[in-house]
Amino acid sequence: MTFIVTGAAGFIGSNIVKALNARGHHDILAVDNLTHADKFKNLVDCSIQDYIDKTDLHTYLQQNRMPIAAIFHQGACSDTMATDGRYVMSNNYHYTQTLYEFAIAHQIPFLYASSAAVYGGSKVFVEARQYERPLNVYGYSKFLFDQYLRQSLVTRKQAPRVAGFRYFNVYGQGEQHKGRMASVAYHHFHQFRDKNSVALFEGCDGYANGAQQRDFVFIDDVVKVNLHFADLFIKDDKSSALSGIYNLGTGRAQTFNDIALSTVNTVRTRHQLAALPLDQLLAQDLLRYVQFPDALKGKYQSHTQADIGRLRAAGYTAPFATVEEGVAQYVNYLADHS
Repeated sequence: MTFIVTGAAGFIGSNIVKALNARGHHDILAVDNLTHADKFKNLVDCSIQDYIDKTDLHTYLQQNRMPIAAIFHQGACSDTMATDGRYVMSNNYHYTQTLYEFAIAHQIPFLYASSAAVYGGSKVFVEARQYERPLNVYGYSKFLFDQYLRQSLVTRKQAPRVAGFRYFNVYGQGEQHKGRMASVAYHHFHQFRDKNSVALFEGCDGYANGAQQRDFVFIDDVVKVNLHFADLFIKDDKSSALSGIYNLGTGRAQTFNDIALSTVNTVRTRHQLAALPLDQLLAQDLLRYVQFPDALKGKYQSHTQADIGRLRAAGYTAPFATVEEGVAQYVNYLADHS
């Protein structure tokens, strides 16, 4: 049985491929767009059956009737600052719609990447329409497919096996190609390595300097949730009762200061230096605050915290890494591979 992973050379997709390999699965069709070729590095240590460009996938599926175990649809334009709305909607909404319809027609489990950007200006992060207020076209593209899925679940005579995951702030190995869209932890590590100091935004929206909060979720946990649902869908036809949209965060909000502290102190520990509290990092200019950018005003989420009640109710009981645990592991990985 073949597993299809779109966005396979990207951040989350490549980690799913690696996890499938670790389980002994090598019949993987990797789908991506390598216009920005550096992403190929994420697949170098992976074992796959074949690679095709995303523009060829639909034709390929019509011409090749191989048995498919599941589709992990992770490919998307994930730039929250993107301004080409036609491209974002075509890539994120219409492409997902077409691939979903194929999966449903052939009764294939479908797991796709939604986003916490769907909530946008909301202060409540529950998987319900009244809390969904995207602030940019990226968030809107994810929002629109989520609405399409909801309607589909109501109207289909045979319930599909599908799970959409609203990723919160994911960080971890494999994101080096993302540039400005890479995680805070990634940027903090490189800032500290290159300048011996980490820069954070000053306070905004009533939050103190560096005290804005996000639900930071480690990539390993994101992969585990995807595989958990894939296992359920593959093994049990009745699992369609679990179909729907799920927040995928830790259920815990932590500050940007926490990310900086964990990053700097992990590096210091590697060099046999003592970990320092926040006030001492500031006093030694190892951490500093910079002016909040005008371009982000009115478009910035100062607080996110996933409500994971629905995820827990679906049977996912494993703990999620804290910032202190996940960032330490990630920073050690970056240091070992830099």
